[in-house]
Amino acid sequence: MTRARTPRATAPADIHGRWSPALWGLLFVLAGNMLIDALEVSVALVALPAIGDDLGLTTAQAQWVVSGFAVGFGALLLFGGRVVALLGRRPVYLTALLVFAAASLVSALADGATLLVATRFVKGFCAALTAPTGLAIIASTFPEGPARSRALSVYTLFGASGFSMGLLLSGVLTEVSWRWTFAFPAPVALILFVVGLRLIPRDRPDPRTPRRYDASGALSLTGAMLLLVYAIASGPDAGWGHPVTVGSFTLAALLAAVFVRVERTGKHSLLNLSLLAHAPLVRSAVGAGCLNGSYLGLLLVSTLDLQRQAGFDPLRTGLAFLPAAVPLALTALHSGRIVARFGPARLIAAGAGAAALGYVLLPRDGGAVHYATDVLPTLLLVGAAFVLAFTAFHVQATGSVPAAQQAMAGGIYQTAVQLAAALMTVLCAALYPVGRGPVLGLITAVGIAGLAVALLGLLPRRPAYVAARRGPSAGHPQDVRHRPQDGT
Repeated sequence: MTRARTPRATAPADIHGRWSPALWGLLFVLAGNMLIDALEVSVALVALPAIGDDLGLTTAQAQWVVSGFAVGFGALLLFGGRVVALLGRRPVYLTALLVFAAASLVSALADGATLLVATRFVKGFCAALTAPTGLAIIASTFPEGPARSRALSVYTLFGASGFSMGLLLSGVLTEVSWRWTFAFPAPVALILFVVGLRLIPRDRPDPRTPRRYDASGALSLTGAMLLLVYAIASGPDAGWGHPVTVGSFTLAALLAAVFVRVERTGKHSLLNLSLLAHAPLVRSAVGAGCLNGSYLGLLLVSTLDLQRQAGFDPLRTGLAFLPAAVPLALTALHSGRIVARFGPARLIAAGAGAAALGYVLLPRDGGAVHYATDVLPTLLLVGAAFVLAFTAFHVQATGSVPAAQQAMAGGIYQTAVQLAAALMTVLCAALYPVGRGPVLGLITAVGIAGLAVALLGLLPRRPAYVAARRGPSAGHPQDVRHRPQDGT
């Protein structure tokens, strides 16, 4: 049988360490896709008021544009790893790029909330397939050592820059129409697909992988999250005691119980529940999830305040958020070395202090909103908390478990981060009509409580943070990096 030719991208560097154009091209595809994945949440945040006004949606309804993507990403991340392991990295990656491009175009043309949210959910699933798989392709293609470290640095930089770029790009495009914020990734994804056809290496699924997708686990977790978000979003309009709201909460709880039972009793389940016995992993996942969720909730409320009360246009709103977002991108390449130097416990403690101070400074009097005094100080402090603590959370989470289970631990960690974003977004949107005081109180409570949980028991034991020396880790809110293994 004739063996398929491996693309030139797998060719090693020459004797001087120079990469071939094909190798650079492969990195362009992987890093470019990481960039548009990271853009997806921030572009939706700034455009949210325009989307709501155009489609006639309340704040609680419009937030689905953000939470739909987060649920598709977080709830299906572990399932996506199984799909990649069974079908192979190359076909899944390329297919996800095509679907992502198609969903982007449909999003831009959607004339109603249902279709728009459905496409956002699909794009979230595509990100769950491509973002971690890009790391696996780098690990299998670039030689270990300086070449791989350089590739990871480029990949990290693109991913960390995506969130910041999305804020500004959304502001520019929304000035024309919010639809362009969802349309522009389509041609980019198509270009990456065409180049990727030539350069992404062929691979064969690991024959040791169990031939089971665990669709029941994936569907029960996804259904539980969608119903929970729906129940919270429908509460303000239908009423919290309405049968639809109560029924949605009840069904969400039942599906969550089904998920736990499936994962406990299944032979080849998506989630190894025994990992939840590792306290540092759980604390780090809770802390990072609360930090990420409270930050996105803050951006959501600030977007609404600045555009509806302070008279900011979308471009000015995007610019207003950059002082907090840009440092995340600028420090991304050094985050691994920073964690290795100081250790995760110290950085998490410092980040917790910065975030707590930022949230305490939030004004809750419901008066006029002034950017320089009411918004900027908190944005700067919470942004500093991400710079200090987010990579440390990741290293603490994955470094606390045996090496063979670190990929699964990374998946659990990232699932918590994404699902926390979905829940905080809908909670803030549901409370916003009540007044700024309650919603900012929720953001403060979640941010401080989550970080307090993360600090429990963070006394140094063994230097798990040495994993940070293996390569840089991104430090932005939508980071999806964990140990690069097949399908995760």
